[in-house]
Amino acid sequence: QVQVVESGGGLVQPGGSLRLSCAASGSIVDINVMGWFRQGPGKRRDLVATITKSGTTNYARSVEGRFTISSYNANNTVYLQMNDLKPEDTAVYYCNARVFVRGSSEYSPYWGQGTQVTVSS
Repeated sequence: QVQVVESGGGLVQPGGSLRLSCAASGSIVDINVMGWFRQGPGKRRDLVATITKSGTTNYARSVEGRFTISSYNANNTVYLQMNDLKPEDTAVYYCNARVFVRGSSEYSPYWGQGTQVTVSS
């Protein structure tokens, strides 16, 4: 019913930049929050940044000042601009959308398949 697709990962040197994209599609009536999470090797999946429909943002302390999450537009697409990347940013990055699906009675979370970001010299 809902598809969430990420793109934009890759290999980058320390200090470099990447922009991740996430598009949600399907039987969507509304999305109230979109966000990015990441999971490094042997680690749990942690929040990176979220943004609400009204534009309220929330960032992990480790990325504040370096990462910026965009407002999602009518195409239900959100971006994560990542600057000054560090080796510890290496992880699989997952997009999450809280979606009100046509015919449902509540918002539910949907995840993308993830995109690998590797920061290494």
